[in-house]
Amino acid sequence: MTKALVSKIEDIVGRSVRRDISRMVGHARGSLEAATASILATGKPHVGIVTGFFIEHAEPPSPETDGLGGTAHLAAALSAAGIKVTVITDAPCAKAVWAALRVIPEKVDLVVAAVSEDSVRSLRNRLESGDHPLTHLVAIERVSPGSDGKPHREHGWDMTEVTAPLHLLFEEHGWQRPWVTIGIGDGGNEIGMGSLPKEIIDKDIPNGHLIAATVPADYLIVAGVSTWGGYGLVAALAALDQERRHLFLKYLHRDFDLSVLKSAVEVGQAIDDSRVDKPGRLLMSVDRLPWETHATLIEEIRNAAF
Repeated sequence: MTKALVSKIEDIVGRSVRRDISRMVGHARGSLEAATASILATGKPHVGIVTGFFIEHAEPPSPETDGLGGTAHLAAALSAAGIKVTVITDAPCAKAVWAALRVIPEKVDLVVAAVSEDSVRSLRNRLESGDHPLTHLVAIERVSPGSDGKPHREHGWDMTEVTAPLHLLFEEHGWQRPWVTIGIGDGGNEIGMGSLPKEIIDKDIPNGHLIAATVPADYLIVAGVSTWGGYGLVAALAALDQERRHLFLKYLHRDFDLSVLKSAVEVGQAIDDSRVDKPGRLLMSVDRLPWETHATLIEEIRNAAF
């Protein structure tokens, strides 16, 4: 029964919005349940959440709202259930991420990396050590290097100068990776999408030959909007852990979501998705969809957990 609930949640989260993501969703099917089970099976989990997608050409230059809500919901749910959470971002995105997290009543740690490889390496060492090192690392709407080794927006624009290489936290490449990795994305260029066959992104996503992510994850959650993947992971935790279900669902409602988005936009200056012909602006929307659309979806996802 619980598996059927998670499958229903996965269907809701994976709806196509602006592009047909059905092949991406189909290839990743089952990962939501597997990722959730991995967290719940860990005796003393410590979940890191990496987010922040900076748009240099927005007005003002700022991170986009997508990813911030999913991060706040997941961080709040995990903390409410007694699971340690550390949110990770970089300096260009720090204010917006902090603003999204400030409305959470629970304790959530935030660490910020500078836009340099040395800073990320130092951060990795800290996350691996201490009394309670990370056990899981989730990326929500965080860009991965593409085919040329550089991070790109969907239009193909290079983001290297304004993006810390936090993808290195997900790679092995000579470093031992002591944590389970989970990627959440919607556009093919995010961390975790490297788990997909490149031909799917090449054919289904504009500029896919260039922007297709090269960084995989142990589990990939493909969503119509990346933030929805955060909602879905919260609901899946509730569906698979009925003893703590009320704790995981404590903040999965429209009022909390509205408070997160308002703080991210009004305090953190997060902007809506930016296009070549229409720079992102300070709007109460996520991925070009009005807030009410996301609020309705939250209610549907929450109901699917029962």
